[in-house]
Amino acid sequence: MKREEVLTEALPYIQQFHGKTMVIKLGGHAMVDPDVLEDAIKDAVLLQLVGIRVVLVHGGGPEITDKMKAMGKEPKFVAGLRITDHETLEIAQMVLVGKINTGIVSLIAKSGGRGIGVSGNDGDLIIAKKMGLQKVTVAGKEQEVDLGHVGEIEVVDPALLNTLLDNKYIPVLAPIAIDRSGQNLNINADTAAGDIAVALNAYKLINMTDVDGVMDRERTKVYRRLALDEAKEMMAQGVISEGMIPKVTSLIDAVSRGVRFAHIVNGNIRHNLLLELFTDEGIGTMVTEKKVPYGDKRIKAGRR
Repeated sequence: MKREEVLTEALPYIQQFHGKTMVIKLGGHAMVDPDVLEDAIKDAVLLQLVGIRVVLVHGGGPEITDKMKAMGKEPKFVAGLRITDHETLEIAQMVLVGKINTGIVSLIAKSGGRGIGVSGNDGDLIIAKKMGLQKVTVAGKEQEVDLGHVGEIEVVDPALLNTLLDNKYIPVLAPIAIDRSGQNLNINADTAAGDIAVALNAYKLINMTDVDGVMDRERTKVYRRLALDEAKEMMAQGVISEGMIPKVTSLIDAVSRGVRFAHIVNGNIRHNLLLELFTDEGIGTMVTEKKVPYGDKRIKAGRR
């Protein structure tokens, strides 16, 4: 496709999205590869410059693990779930808030945007409670595990984010929350992004990760569109499994609670975010409340 054709195809989407809020969760390889992350940030700044209200939410599990090992503390996992004791929480805060968050804000400035780093405990943005005992299976036996300082979200107050967005900033959120007694808790970044999208009445929630989208059981086909019922059925049948479960659960929950469109996009490929948003075909998976046939103009405002 010629450059002028790409720009012409993008124009109606730029017009439609102007003034809309989009929450973008940065994860996967982007969080450990500086070049991949910088490309994603450039795209996010472009969205903001054409009039889209952009909120970035990031994770950082691999970097937390690396920092723990560098500090002589061996990470502890049970059935794939990280145990977050007090020392681990302090290291997580150091990495998420002190390194990753500030690094993203710097990249936004480098790309010509204005970013501000926040975490869930700023302005009581995210109030959480300590997660209860989790049932896991270890060596074929079911047991209950205390994950430590890990929280589940109770309330999101978007006032701070709206103030920043109204003043043309890109908020960058680290997934640390606070409980009602003032204690910090680590929270799942996928869940945080979804809950923030709902609280902001966002037009879109976009999860940038390491896969091309929601795939079939054989991992040979990417579903470009899924209605809520289809996504839920794939979850129930185990087609969506392992690390994709919290991502797709977040998308399903967000669309169920009013977010118009939710996407999963492979963030490892340059400018996939722009291709997903500004082309008719898109490049990832889009989840909507109801199935919309290809060619139906009602989907135009969403993407394709």
